[in-house]
Amino acid sequence: MNETGRSGGETARRWLRRAPALIFAAGLALVAATVAEARWAALAPLAAGALAHFLLRGADGTLPRRAASGRARQTPLWPDASVKSVVEAVREPAAVVDRSLALRFANAAAMRAFGPFVLGDPIAMRFRSPDLLAALERAVESDEPDQEELAERLPADRSWGVDILPLGLAGEERPPFFLLLFRDHTQARRLERMRTDFVANASHELRTPLASLSGFIETLKGPARDDAAAHARFLDIMQDQARRMSRLIDDLLSLSRIETRRRLRPNEAADIADVLRSVAGQLGPQAADSGLAVRLVGLDGEGVLVNGDRDELIQVFANLFENACKYGSDGGRVEIGLRRDGEGVEAYVRDFGKGIRAEHVPRLTERFYRVEEGATGKPGTGLGLSIVRHVLTRHRTRLSIVSEPGKGATFAVRFVRFLDAIEKT
Repeated sequence: MNETGRSGGETARRWLRRAPALIFAAGLALVAATVAEARWAALAPLAAGALAHFLLRGADGTLPRRAASGRARQTPLWPDASVKSVVEAVREPAAVVDRSLALRFANAAAMRAFGPFVLGDPIAMRFRSPDLLAALERAVESDEPDQEELAERLPADRSWGVDILPLGLAGEERPPFFLLLFRDHTQARRLERMRTDFVANASHELRTPLASLSGFIETLKGPARDDAAAHARFLDIMQDQARRMSRLIDDLLSLSRIETRRRLRPNEAADIADVLRSVAGQLGPQAADSGLAVRLVGLDGEGVLVNGDRDELIQVFANLFENACKYGSDGGRVEIGLRRDGEGVEAYVRDFGKGIRAEHVPRLTERFYRVEEGATGKPGTGLGLSIVRHVLTRHRTRLSIVSEPGKGATFAVRFVRFLDAIEKT
């Protein structure tokens, strides 16, 4: 709302306050004009009112200096241009409220962050946070700075730190306005939650094989000390648990390394067809051990260059291929191949196993998330697809998962051809 609109509103409210007196005066004037006997009786109150107005306010309609000096100085209703210019220059979202907690100004950054404001409305109509409103009331009562956290769930999950600062003006005993300065803590809170979840999940995942190893060692030192058959069986299990911990640590280190580089886009070219052929050649024996036939689709002919790091892309599709062998072993075969079109190319790995239920699909790339059903007794770390997601984020693409129970699953990645990627860059 601009200054013209606000001044018009104030004028309208001033005339509304005078309406009863004006109606009464109009009634007296009507009586004086129509009833001769009551003319002087009706004109007397009008004349007295005009004389009182003249004496109190002066001929120009303003209060005499002596009368005005006896009144308390009126608190400004709206911040002046200098206050607004300073608040507008602040890069963070900022808003100004008065002592009644009515919104008096908001800068452009606040409009972008929170949407349009209605100036003059209570701030509680926009921020329905009891903690924030309580902090505002404390600041108004004490005339001291305060701060509070604001968490918003809609339209997006965001966290803000709010500094509440009194704005004193010259000639005012108490600050008439308070500045609300919003600092976006969303990313910091998200990273804090990620670190907490990461430590908790990693500790849990390591605790299981460590407990297993500890238990078997105690058994071998005690009841199974002289049992040769138990020795062989327990040592095999202990070796599997040690390998599991080793894979977990390797995956954690790999994930950490990729996360530090996720914003650095690779600038080299990789032949995606050659990457898929290499993966099929390296992991073909593993598929054969699982009783799976490997079918190559669309990998004949000339190669297809895409923007990417060859080693990282091999890591992506090796991970997808291993998952297909592990969770789709009852399907009899695994497909790995390319689908070409004019704009780009789609690389995919497909299995024909039991498939994945729809409720699991959105969470497959979360850290430590595993779908146990359909597994072949070869537990994973739950980090493989999270690594895939981070590598593909670095390559400015993403993983597409299509699955239907009983019909297997397809994991596909779409790439832009290398020359096209350079032109778009």
